[in-house]
Amino acid sequence: MTVISNNEIAHAFYLVSKDKSKSQQSDLFKNFVKYLYKKRLLSKAGNILSKLEKIINKEEGRVLAKVSIPEKLDKQKKAEILRSLKERYSAKDVVISEILNEKLLGGFKIEVNDEIIDLTVKNKMEKLQEYLTRPV
Repeated sequence: MTVISNNEIAHAFYLVSKDKSKSQQSDLFKNFVKYLYKKRLLSKAGNILSKLEKIINKEEGRVLAKVSIPEKLDKQKKAEILRSLKERYSAKDVVISEILNEKLLGGFKIEVNDEIIDLTVKNKMEKLQEYLTRPV
């Protein structure tokens, strides 16, 4: 018996549905759910949909970024982050979701896929401390 990974299922669904109309996609989705039920994979649907979202974002050149900040970003800072992320990931589009974290002293932390860009004041202070206390 061959085992199909969640990523393979998501990729197959993407390939089948990418050039279809909305009504055709709706029918495909219903059949997809029936397939998951029949194969006893409904418990993995969340993971499969997450993989599907990543595939779609990659194909469309979209990057999803979570930005942890102590207070709401102003327009200039947000535009600067968008520009930097577009350049860094060669993306057509960047979608930022702001996460307010009042525990941060300053700066921000960005999460994109499995990468974390930590530009918080706390992290910078820790790096400085490491540098100053390193053996010479």
